[in-house]
Amino acid sequence: MTSFPLSAGDLAAGEFRKEPIERLTTLIEAHVAEGRYPGCQIALARHGSLVLERSFGDACIAPSRKPATSDNLFLLYSNTKVVTATALWLLAERGAFSFTDRVADHLPEFARNGKQDVTVLQLITHQGGFPNAAVPEAAWDDHARLRQAVCDFTLEWTPGTRIVYHGAAAHWTAAVLIEALTGGDFRDFIRDAVIARLGLAGDIFVGLPEREHGRAADMHEPAPSGNGVQPLAANNSPAWRRAGVPGGGGYATARGMAALYQMMLGGGTLNGTRLLSPRTLAYAIRNHTGDRIDEYMGMPMHRGLGPHLRGTTPTIRGLGAFASPGTFGHGGVGSSYCWGDPESGVSFAYLSNNRSPDPWHSKRLDTVSNLVHAAIL
Repeated sequence: MTSFPLSAGDLAAGEFRKEPIERLTTLIEAHVAEGRYPGCQIALARHGSLVLERSFGDACIAPSRKPATSDNLFLLYSNTKVVTATALWLLAERGAFSFTDRVADHLPEFARNGKQDVTVLQLITHQGGFPNAAVPEAAWDDHARLRQAVCDFTLEWTPGTRIVYHGAAAHWTAAVLIEALTGGDFRDFIRDAVIARLGLAGDIFVGLPEREHGRAADMHEPAPSGNGVQPLAANNSPAWRRAGVPGGGGYATARGMAALYQMMLGGGTLNGTRLLSPRTLAYAIRNHTGDRIDEYMGMPMHRGLGPHLRGTTPTIRGLGAFASPGTFGHGGVGSSYCWGDPESGVSFAYLSNNRSPDPWHSKRLDTVSNLVHAAIL
């Protein structure tokens, strides 16, 4: 295994105030002690250096408790969308397609059911028109069936006329598009062309090999009694972990996600390896939806082609109210957020292993991110 691509640093060398970070770790310790989530990982990086990495609580609670360590892989949920999007950026840079192309230009059967004019840009910015379309579990490992399921999606509204978060359907479509463009399994392309190339093959997975299942932290959900949490069986199964659901089934360490965002902050380069050009990234990580409301989120989300941006609206999910307008990132349902700040060069990853409900979930994410922003000098 190649060495980790970020150098080791510390808060002082990274020019962070110590006091807000101490408040952050105290807050997370309190969350764990209160039973809000069993375990958590955080990582903080700046200018190619990992200045903080810490694990809290337990990776698993049943049948016995296992303390969380820096080697545990946490379920990313929709943070996975950024990993999948990075593969699309790379293919677009290579000339395989343009984001203004229609999906059906490369996947002809996708034109079924009135979807012939859906563009890749509409797809990736949650304007595709089929937010609730689903892929059956039987298609996770049957890629002919997966292609058929995606092409059979039906529209709920005219593409491009609304922004409504597509929890899974858009990125299943993106995965099938990657397969159409490369002739192989989308998981293999993401691993070989993106993750391994960056030196992160041991830290980020879209499709978790069985040999790595022992590193996976269990995901949890609130217990029906309202007292504590319980393992979320559907998201802890071997089939789920292997599947690599492209919009919500990736696994990673916090340090791995902080490093991925360092690549984006570094203009496409990580530890001397160039993955993307600065102009590709500038195109992908800009506000393509303006201040239009995402009807699922109930606020403008300033969608890029994968991550979303802070912008200057009063509210935003996950990135922190104090974030600079260009800060970009993504979250995972009820559990996590990862982001990068171009103004400071800071990237941050916060991964927990319980699907905590709103409003508590969103409120804690704002506090967590604001403490990091407050530490940046």
